[in-house]
Amino acid sequence: MDKEYFFIFKLSKKIMKRFLRKTYFFIIFIFIVFALVASNGITHRTLSTDIQQLQDCLNARSSAGYRDLDKLCPNTSQPIISPTFTTPQIPDANLPEPQRFLSAIAHQLPTIPQPGTFEYILLRAYGAAFVNQQPEIKLPPKVILANEQETKDFQTTLTMGKVNGTNDCYLQKSAADALNKAKLAVTIPLKSGYGGGDCTRTFATNLRFWRKYANNNTLERVRQGKETAILGVVAPPGASQHLWGLAIDLRVYSQAQRQALNKNGWFQTVENDVPHWTYVGLTEENLPRFGFKNKIVRGTTYWLIPL
Repeated sequence: MDKEYFFIFKLSKKIMKRFLRKTYFFIIFIFIVFALVASNGITHRTLSTDIQQLQDCLNARSSAGYRDLDKLCPNTSQPIISPTFTTPQIPDANLPEPQRFLSAIAHQLPTIPQPGTFEYILLRAYGAAFVNQQPEIKLPPKVILANEQETKDFQTTLTMGKVNGTNDCYLQKSAADALNKAKLAVTIPLKSGYGGGDCTRTFATNLRFWRKYANNNTLERVRQGKETAILGVVAPPGASQHLWGLAIDLRVYSQAQRQALNKNGWFQTVENDVPHWTYVGLTEENLPRFGFKNKIVRGTTYWLIPL
């Protein structure tokens, strides 16, 4: 009888151990699930806050010319300081340079303008940014934006970042991050020294600059292909890279500044527009692979579209 009790005791003990072991793992499982659910809840709340904050930013950008962004988007002045380039999809090296460039921009520009058209002339002057393959960068679906409303509609889709050390200079965030990284290596001031007009512009600002340097007669001559020099001074209304948040006017006077900018994807791409820099988002060694031509004009190195 004692042996039977002893056997039953040992069996019960084994069953109890198995039960406790399973219960232990079950409790851990429940704890992990609870933690994930709680974390997910926090994530959703955080995302909801971020989405609302982003909407406020976009509204401010449309209505207040970027001036309210510091209040509504305190994080816009805290960029990621170490942007990295994605591995670009290199065009077929066997293609002639113009075809290399056009094949590279086809994914960004659904309809390539036909040679001889006004749009083609503008693409040739300002289309360098269309090769940008950084995933966060957005480009307009066409070369020229028709009016103020169309420009606003496009700009409200952009995620903006502030250029450090400025009052109200905003660019697309990847471009701002890259510029801020260059500015860590060397001082690079804005052309004006202070103003948002050096950075992302509204359609009205683009139009104001055009009227300062040109007129409707000049625009008609550009349309006909009879006038191109003006495009190195000012962009026609709706055609400026500044509308895309991918251009900035800077005071660059040293090789160290130029090297810091080039290292971070910024290049001069508009011939004779010395202060104007474009965020291409490529390394300098990759530019020729996309068809870009290196041209030195009065000591300034430009990377020009091969059209």
